[in-house]
This record gives sequence, C-alpha cells and structure tokens, in this order.
Amino acid sequence: MNPSLSVVIPCKDDAGPLSRCLGALKAQTLAPLEIIVVDNNSADDTARVAERHGARVLSETEAGIAAAAATGYDAALGEVIVRCDADTVPRRDWLERIANRFTLESDLALLTGPGDFYDAGPVRARLAGLGYMQAYFVFMAAAMGHWPPFGSNCAFRRADWERVRHRIHRHDPVVHDDVDLGFVLDPTQRTIYDRRLRVGISARSLAGGAAGRRRLRRAFHTLVLHWREAPPWERWRRTLGVGRDRRRAIHPR
Repeated sequence: MNPSLSVVIPCKDDAGPLSRCLGALKAQTLAPLEIIVVDNNSADDTARVAERHGARVLSETEAGIAAAAATGYDAALGEVIVRCDADTVPRRDWLERIANRFTLESDLALLTGPGDFYDAGPVRARLAGLGYMQAYFVFMAAAMGHWPPFGSNCAFRRADWERVRHRIHRHDPVVHDDVDLGFVLDPTQRTIYDRRLRVGISARSLAGGAAGRRRLRRAFHTLVLHWREAPPWERWRRTLGVGRDRRRAIHPR
C-alpha cells in the first residue's frame, strides 16, 4: 500500500502561480491526503486562492520561508511530506512516482528531482538547466555528502522530519530552508536524485542583480552554519562508511 502524502507549499504573495500549481496538483493520477498552503504574511489573495482549491490553509506570521515551511511540516498528517513551491507545476504522475519510490524502498529518506524552466526560451532554459539546476545538485551534494533536497521538488518521511525538526534554523530568516533540511538529515541516510522526477518551475529564480546576490548570501550563510558542526570531509567519511557497510550486507564474503 502506498504511503499517505501531505503536500506542503510555503507561500507569500504568489496567488497567481499558486492557482496554477494547485490546479496541477488536483489533476494528479494519485491524490494526496492533503495539500497544505502556509501563508507567510501575504498581502494578496494567496489564502483565498488556496481555500478555493480546497487546500488546508495555515498562517505563519514569522517572516521567512524556513518558518513557513517548518509550520507546514509540523502540521502534516501524511506519512510522506512532499514539498513544492507556489510556482511549481508538476507532471500528472508526480505524486504517484513519489509514492511508488517510498513504497518500494523502505530505507529511502529523501527523494528529489530537477526543475524545468517553463517561462524561459528553449536556449535559456537549456543553459539554465546546466548552469543553475545541475550546478545546485552537484555543489550541494559535495557540500553535504549526499543528495540535497530541492525545495520545488522533494519528499521525505514525516518520521524523519520529526527526528530533526528541533535542529533546523526555522527562526533564521536568511537561511536557505531546503539546504538547511538537507544538512540536518543524517548523512548516513539514503537520499536519491531522480532525474525523471521532473517539475516545471519559474525562471524568476534566475534573476540576477540584488536577487541573485541575496540567494548567494543565503546559500553561503547556510553552508557556514552547518560546516561549523561537520565539514564536508567529515560528512563524506560517514556517507562512504555506511555505503561500504550496505555493500557488505548485500554481498557478504
């Protein structure tokens, strides 16, 4: 039997994209147990749009994606928490693919996949997929010692969230929330990057200037927070060690 799924969407002033996202979630081949939209002090119709689509709406007045996302995760009732953003447009079988992986792989802690830029031209979207999307996964995997969650497209077990929820920096408005979550997961746990688990995302994340500098500051700030506890080489030592143990268990001498 597939695990129950709670979809969590932290959101601020994104009523337009949110409506499209929720429409795509309603068209899934596998319905989730619930869709939770966490309204983070929106000045637009975010809450009303979410209610109109039948989502469970929560309010988080503390500013920051980290606080809003954590509020949604805490409230989730499903066995697996699925995270996306308001501008995410998932394929129809997205939730079914997620549920199947967690059903078949009992040791799977985190599943993530890439995003395709739906509002960029084909050349720009292709270049961004290499220079932004793939760079994120490669760099953050090197930094963490395992595959990182991508906030627009990831899923993890509620039981694992409950084990690490006290370690995330939910009250830090500068923290990169999905990177923060990736670091607090035990590096010995099994994480998977599935390139076939794709969603559409907005190209607004490619914005340069002040927005680009702000993203870089958040990423660096989050890396420093966690490298103080365990630098990359220490995390990799643990990851590679558990990998050897798994191989020995599968192929004993």
